Amino acid sequence: MNTIDVKDLETKVQDMYRAVAENPAGEFHFEMGRALAERLGYPVADLDRIPREAIESFAGVGHFFHLAALKAGECVVDLGSGSGMDTFVAALHVEPTGRVIGVDMTDAQLAKAERLRDRDGLRQVTYRKGYIEQVSLEDAVADCVISNGVINLAPDKSLVFKEAARLLKKGGRLAIADIVTEKPLPETVVCNATLWAACIGGAAQQDRYREQIEAAGLRVERVQENPEYGFLSRSAKNAVDKWGVKSVSILAIKV
Repeated sequence: MNTIDVKDLETKVQDMYRAVAENPAGEFHFEMGRALAERLGYPVADLDRIPREAIESFAGVGHFFHLAALKAGECVVDLGSGSGMDTFVAALHVEPTGRVIGVDMTDAQLAKAERLRDRDGLRQVTYRKGYIEQVSLEDAVADCVISNGVINLAPDKSLVFKEAARLLKKGGRLAIADIVTEKPLPETVVCNATLWAACIGGAAQQDRYREQIEAAGLRVERVQENPEYGFLSRSAKNAVDKWGVKSVSILAIKV
């Protein structure tokens, strides 16, 4: 069986999400911006209180803050934090007494998020450059780990879930939105780095995805589909029709 070229994938992902940060009005396989965020369930009151430029580059696939149930003073780690929208929303919920740490591998995304954080004085938010499979943070640092539309980009998702479990305190929450499939994807799609970078080729079959979460020591508490999310390009829409590619939000607890 052939496998994805990991270095080629990393290059394509970084190129795509550099463009997401620098040119959010460009053409992509997926929708972006405030209208999407509102449709997915982000409260208008929250969006009104965070940097507009971060919302413009928002390329998430679902809403999960109602599942995360963040509280003042908590520590949150965002895996694949992009231009920072979810870190800024999290900062609203954990308040100045809390801590939010965003992790991303794309320099342009990190630079934009840091610029907006500094401009708006959000001192409880910090960023780390790195891979979501290997985060340079100590064990059991987080009350909640979040991620939005990013884990599907990881070649080995089991490593991401193990890392999330390592970062979480006992009883901590994993609250994510991601792309999964009803049917396993064919090899021609899985080996296509361009489709993978577009959040399609790397999508795992939904039962397998859940198994990987639970194998990491996390108990899945809730799974909800996000029918409000849709792809834009013809190739992406074909994948939805053929293999049941869809967005889900998931809450899991570290046992």
